Amino acid sequence: MAGSAGTSPGTTIEREASTDTLDVAERPWLVVVWNDPINLMTYVTYVLQKLFGYSREKATKLMLDVHHKGRAVVASGPRERAENDVSRLHRCGLWATLEQPE
Repeated sequence: MAGSAGTSPGTTIEREASTDTLDVAERPWLVVVWNDPINLMTYVTYVLQKLFGYSREKATKLMLDVHHKGRAVVASGPRERAENDVSRLHRCGLWATLEQPE
């Protein structure tokens, strides 16, 4: 018997929709640094080391991704923290944005 467990087809759809929304809200936000014609590569490396505590090697790898690929994901996490990271990068003169992967 359909619906004998106390659910209707509409209830199932609503639960699935709310689960999808929850998954989107829980996904980490990405902090992206973009290539620009202003900042020196050594400066970008320095900023990544100071702001995120990355080793020189990791900061250099990320800087080279920015230089060669045009962008690099330098951090990820909850939206509030990602927004703070973007703001800190802006204060250092770097072009940064945040995005949420699909």
